[in-house]
Amino acid sequence: MCISSLIAIIDDDEGMRVSLDGLLRSLGHRTELFDSAEAFLESQSAGTADCVISDIHMPGGMSGIDLARRLGDDRPPMPVILMSAFADKDVRERAEDTKVHCLLAKPFDEETLIACLEKALVV
Repeated sequence: MCISSLIAIIDDDEGMRVSLDGLLRSLGHRTELFDSAEAFLESQSAGTADCVISDIHMPGGMSGIDLARRLGDDRPPMPVILMSAFADKDVRERAEDTKVHCLLAKPFDEETLIACLEKALVV
């Protein structure tokens, strides 16, 4: 795993963004925080991030699944980890169709996130 990877964190919940930011920085990663998929796509990080960690359900526009589909069309595709407090069967199936690296059910523990991140960054 690249120690200085740039990880984009996308979640409408500021507390989740801040929590993930602290964890990932403690592991040596650089982070950029966004409150929506649209804000991420409008940023420079959309072309430079090594991995995206995004909530699935966000109010307003684009969902995390929509974002994963869009990033999956890039060449090479950007690794995406999705997370949701509402990961029912339908959500899991739609996420798997996007070929995301991991789908995390909130709440999740640090070890699970770290394992998903390591998997995503070795692609």
